[in-house]
Amino acid sequence: MRSALLLLSLVFVSLSSSLLADGIVIDKIYHPYVQPLEQELEIRFLQQDNQSDIADNTRLYRLAYGRSLSDRFFMEAYLVGQGSSSESLDLQSIEIEIKWQLTEQGEYWADWGVLAELSKGIGNNIYEASIGLIAEKEFGHWSATTNFVIEQEWGSGIDDELESVFSLQARYRYSQTLEPGIEFYAGQNSIGVGPVLMGQAKLAGPKKLKWEAGVILGLDSKSPDTSVRLLFEYEF
Repeated sequence: MRSALLLLSLVFVSLSSSLLADGIVIDKIYHPYVQPLEQELEIRFLQQDNQSDIADNTRLYRLAYGRSLSDRFFMEAYLVGQGSSSESLDLQSIEIEIKWQLTEQGEYWADWGVLAELSKGIGNNIYEASIGLIAEKEFGHWSATTNFVIEQEWGSGIDDELESVFSLQARYRYSQTLEPGIEFYAGQNSIGVGPVLMGQAKLAGPKKLKWEAGVILGLDSKSPDTSVRLLFEYEF
């Protein structure tokens, strides 16, 4: 198992030197863990401004329902909407996502998972499939999480493209209700870094309300000046 994980890691790292995604790359950073019998409702929001080839004040909304299929697999279905200063909010695509927890927490030097997703545009024949590697490592009160995702887009009226996105989150586990951190994102036309706050509130029984809020600042002229992301997740 250790050899397989090392080989998979080397493949993803080697690909990252030549594959970088364009468009919107700032999004949720996934953790590799799956809780059995868990269900969740999730809302995500992203707004970014002043990026080349993308409308000003582009807003992206995601609404999802997910549930664990076992103690290793978690499936989630999304409705994705998009709007901007020049375009009203419209439903853009539907997505199905599966997360596979590869290792037990603490079993190896890092915890590993795989993320797979398939999406289809609404009102067109545009598709996108992706597969990603998730890794998380704890250092005392700190946790570092990386996502590296390869995406393939195809369909009528677009150029078939193979792309990738790399993201990194380092967070300090101050308390259950507050975890400050920093995030980094890299793609062909976007590279940014910025602070993030996250936490969770325990409700009755196993129910939880999780939240995340981040502000990502562009690091070059191709990137959006500012991207604001919000996430609310109700687990039950």
